[in-house]
Amino acid sequence: MGMTPKSGVFLMGSCICAIAAVGSIFELAYGHPTYGVAATTAILIASIPLTGLFFWVAVQDTKANQNQ
Repeated sequence: MGMTPKSGVFLMGSCICAIAAVGSIFELAYGHPTYGVAATTAILIASIPLTGLFFWVAVQDTKANQNQ
């Protein structure tokens, strides 16, 4: 079968975290982040590993459902 709704949700989470990371980089580069430097940095630090984790889980779930 392949991709399941569960893997789709994880893939969507990966995309959202990647967008948050890029947005945080732009906010910090601008010099005046909307939510402040500390909060924007925390979002950046959290979103980078979450992007990879969500993507990895989505791929593993898809691979697990390939043979069903």
